[in-house]
Amino acid sequence: MAEPPLLYRALRAVVRTLMRVFFRDITVAGRRNVPEAGGGLLVAWHPNGVIDPALILSTFPGQIVFGARHGLLKWPLLGALMRGLGTVPIYRAQDAGTTDPEARRAANEKSLGALADQIAAGSFSALFPEGVSHDDPSLRDVKTGAARLYLRARAEAAASETPPVIVPVGLHYDDKDLFRSDVLVAYHPPLRLGDLPEGDGEETVRALTGRIEAALVEAVRPTEDWQTHRLMHRAYALMRAEDDVRDGVDSGPATFEDRTRGFRMVWHGYQARRDSHPQEIEALRRDVAAYDRLLRTTGLADADLDRPPEVASPLLVALFLVQLAAVAILLPPVIVLGFVVNLPAFWLLNRAARRFAAAEKDTATVKILGGIVLYPLAWTIAAVLAGLGAARLHDLFPALPDAPLLAGVAVFVLSALGGAMALRWGELVKETSRAVRARFFRRRRRDVIARLQLLRTDLHARFSRLAEGLDLPESVV
Repeated sequence: MAEPPLLYRALRAVVRTLMRVFFRDITVAGRRNVPEAGGGLLVAWHPNGVIDPALILSTFPGQIVFGARHGLLKWPLLGALMRGLGTVPIYRAQDAGTTDPEARRAANEKSLGALADQIAAGSFSALFPEGVSHDDPSLRDVKTGAARLYLRARAEAAASETPPVIVPVGLHYDDKDLFRSDVLVAYHPPLRLGDLPEGDGEETVRALTGRIEAALVEAVRPTEDWQTHRLMHRAYALMRAEDDVRDGVDSGPATFEDRTRGFRMVWHGYQARRDSHPQEIEALRRDVAAYDRLLRTTGLADADLDRPPEVASPLLVALFLVQLAAVAILLPPVIVLGFVVNLPAFWLLNRAARRFAAAEKDTATVKILGGIVLYPLAWTIAAVLAGLGAARLHDLFPALPDAPLLAGVAVFVLSALGGAMALRWGELVKETSRAVRARFFRRRRRDVIARLQLLRTDLHARFSRLAEGLDLPESVV
């Protein structure tokens, strides 16, 4: 896979930094499924606005040419970034400014031709075949554009020894609009297209669109509603905790990759048994929901039913003690400065997200794009005020150093650093306080703990019976 040009790598580094700041952990699975030679098309569902392509851009090993609706290229900052990355505009019928059907079709034909040329030449492109971002837990209707693009690129690369591929991408968010949450990007094996009819006729387009949709269903694992989605995650958590008790082991906290893998197993089991055992599935759904409601009232996790939650890991305890000592000596002014300077920007971002985000899918986009402007602006304002204040103090007290520039630079750096420290300190305090509350509850409400343990044991046995004879996947992809 060829090394991307310098400008692309520089802009990708900017996007990676933004993603690393917003998300606490970004896990990538299945990167080996991306062929090292030849070009192809990445297809993914679209649950989180411009964050979806940003994550693919950040984690893909080579260069990608995106196709995006033309209106995004007109946005301040975002448009300039997308143009610098070589994004090709796509003109949708429902967008303003594309009311002339013939002009729109001609513009799209040119755009698809440019993308097909890139794929045929050995590059990768990325499309979201639903054509729109949304907050549903399932796929919207898959459009034919991705199939048409691929077939066109395949025809252009007919003489190539490495024909282009289609790689489905799964985007899995822990809480997609929450700052410092987790996300997993999963690259699935390329579609098997050896028996796909030749040519680009409507029959071939429909057949390929159907295969893309089926592959995205496997990558996304859609559910009929978010309640079902949450209950599947709960099912995995209770099964894992009960397995630990029976095996006499402590697996520790589940990573987001563990939880995504477990969700995939539960989802496949649900699909396999939903029609063959409808009554058992409905009863399980009802009882898991009851267990989930009761567990949530305790503030405990499934594994906390059997052991008191750790206040923190040894590393976090050490970090906590170091921070505590540092706070007693040095950090209070830095943390307070970071809190005071960054609080107005934080408040404005949350207000802007509620005001300008038309749906949940837009919230993270608004926060990131707004944060690029508001946080540095807040640090700059604080730096200017500090410089002016230092100059004024020197006028009043000539014995003080005349260093307004140094004062401004110091406040700018400390505002950014103090904000990061205040954020980390807040995360540690939140984690510790949750563990303390859970320990308190365990001592005061042993009857509720015992009831939950019995419910979990019963649910585990029922899930295990339904899973007998099923070949459930054990990997993320």
